[in-house]
Amino acid sequence: MTQLIYGEAELMAEHRYARPQIEAGYRLHGGFDASGAYISPRTLRRWPAVRAWQAALAAQGFPLIDASTRLLSRGNYPSFEQQKLLLDLGLGQTLWNALTVTGCVEARGRRLAEFMPPDFAAIIAEDISGTAIGHLGTGLMKAHGLDEGGSAERGEGGHDTMWFAGRDLLFGKDAYPLPVVPESLARPEFGRLMPQIPLPHEQTILLLMNVLMIEIRAEAFFAFCTRLMRAPELFRDRRAPAAHAAVLVERIRQDEAIHVAYLQTAVSELRSVTFRGEGGALVPGKALIDPVWNGMVQWHSVTALDHARAQARDAIAAQLLAALDGARRLAAFDALAPREAA
Repeated sequence: MTQLIYGEAELMAEHRYARPQIEAGYRLHGGFDASGAYISPRTLRRWPAVRAWQAALAAQGFPLIDASTRLLSRGNYPSFEQQKLLLDLGLGQTLWNALTVTGCVEARGRRLAEFMPPDFAAIIAEDISGTAIGHLGTGLMKAHGLDEGGSAERGEGGHDTMWFAGRDLLFGKDAYPLPVVPESLARPEFGRLMPQIPLPHEQTILLLMNVLMIEIRAEAFFAFCTRLMRAPELFRDRRAPAAHAAVLVERIRQDEAIHVAYLQTAVSELRSVTFRGEGGALVPGKALIDPVWNGMVQWHSVTALDHARAQARDAIAAQLLAALDGARRLAAFDALAPREAA
C-alpha cells in the first residue's frame, strides 16, 4: 500500500553522504554519493512523499496545475546578449547585483522553516491527512526554509550561500559594493481575495502561490545563469571557476525541483477539495483558487517583471551614459532588448 502520511522526521530525513558539499570556503548542505553524484538535502523521503500525493491526486481525476516557465510572458532582462555586451564593456556589476540579490532573497526564505500554517482540515470537507496540504506544517515548509537559508545549528549554508559562492567564483570576493535588496518579491495585497475562508488560511494560500511563482521565475534565471557561465567567450580569465559556478547553479536547480513539486501539488490539491465557507456554505476549491491563481500568474509573469525591467534599464542606462561614447553604447544595448521588452 502506498504511504501517504509522513511524520516530520521522515520528511526531514537525509541520505547518507559519502562526502559533504564544501565550495569556495563555504560548508554547504547536501552532499555526494560514492560515485560523486550530488544529492539534494532532506530528500530521502520528501520526493517519494510528493510523488505519492501527486499520484493520489491524479487517481481522483484532478490534474496538476502548470508550474513551468511556460507561464512566464517575459524573458530575462537584461537578455543574454545584453548581459554579454555589459560584460564585454567591463560592466559586470549588473550580474553581480543579480546574483547577490538572489542570495539575499534565498536567505529570507529561511523564514519558511519557522512558519506554522493554520489547520486546513478545519475548513476543508474532505480528509486531507494523506495530502501535501496536510503536511505543510509537519516538515514540508520547514525543509523548504532550511534548503533556502541553511542551518546555523549544523553550520551549513543553504541556497543563499551557494549563490554567494557562485558569485565569488565568477568575480572574486567583494568585487562590487553590495546592492539594495528589494523588500519583497511577493505580490502586494490590498483587501481580501478569498473572503469565504478565514484570513490566516487565505494568507497561507497566497504565500504558497507567491513562493511557487518565485520558484518558477528562478528556473528561468537558472537557465540564464548557466548559459552565461558556460559561454566560452565570457570570463576568459576565470574560465574554470565560471564553469564550476554553473555547476553550483545546477545543484541549486536540482534542490529547487522539490519545492516546485510540493507547492504545485498543494495548490492543485486546493483546487480539488471543498471548502467550508462562512455560515457553513460549501465552496468548490476550483472556484475559489483559480481566479486568484490566474491573477498571481499575471502579476509575477508580466506586471512585476515589467516593473523590474524599467528599474534595471534606468540603472544600466546611468552606467552606460557615464562612460565615454555612452549614448552609442546605450543604443547598442537597447537594440539587443528582447522583443516583448522593446
